[in-house]
Amino acid sequence: MSKKDNGAGVILAYLNEKNRPYSAQDVFSNLQKQHGLGKTAVVKAMELLALEGKIKEKIYGKQKIYFADQAQFKDVNDADLKAMDHQISELSEEVQSLTQSCRQLDAELKELNSSLTTEEMVSEIQELKAECSGYRARLEKIKSASNHITPEEKDKVYKERDLYIKEWKKRKRLASDMTNAILEGYPKSKKEFLEEVGVETDEDCKVVPPNT
Repeated sequence: MSKKDNGAGVILAYLNEKNRPYSAQDVFSNLQKQHGLGKTAVVKAMELLALEGKIKEKIYGKQKIYFADQAQFKDVNDADLKAMDHQISELSEEVQSLTQSCRQLDAELKELNSSLTTEEMVSEIQELKAECSGYRARLEKIKSASNHITPEEKDKVYKERDLYIKEWKKRKRLASDMTNAILEGYPKSKKEFLEEVGVETDEDCKVVPPNT
C-alpha cells in the first residue's frame, strides 16, 4: 500500500471482493489489523472512492453505507443463480457436518485431557499395590493373633450387658419411686432433698441407660 493512495486501493479491492455493503467503521475494523489503516484515513479514502464513482454510497439517516459498483459485474441468469443456490446449500451442509465433527473431536479431546497419562496410571497402580500390601499385612496379623473372641464368648458378654442394663433401669425406677414417696411429706424441694442425703442422679453425672 503506497502512502499516496492512503489505502484507497486496498479498500476498493476489499469491497469488490466481498461485494456487500459496509460502513466506514466496518471496513476500518476489518482492515486495520492487517493493513494498519487509521479510521480517519479509511473515511477519507471511501468518500474519495465514492466521489470518483469507483464505489457506491448510500445514506441511511446519519450513517453512510458503501458497496462495490455493480456495473462492473456481469449479469447472472436464473440458471447461474440456481447453481449458486445449490452450491451454497451443499457448502452449508458441509459446514454443519464439519461443525458437528469439531464438537465431537472437542468432546473426545476433553475426555482425553481428563484421563490419566500412562505415567500417572503406573504411579497410581504402584500406590494401590502398596496399599493392598499393607492391608494384607494387617489381615495376617489379625489372623495370627491369639486373643480372638469366640462367638460363644461374644454372646455371653452381650447377655451380661443386657442383664446389667435391665438391673440399672430397675434400680433407677425403684429409687425414683422411693424418692417421690418421701417427697410427699418432705417440706423442701426434690433437689434439696437429694443434696441433703448425698444422692447423685444419672442426670447429675450426665449419663443415660443405653438401649438393650
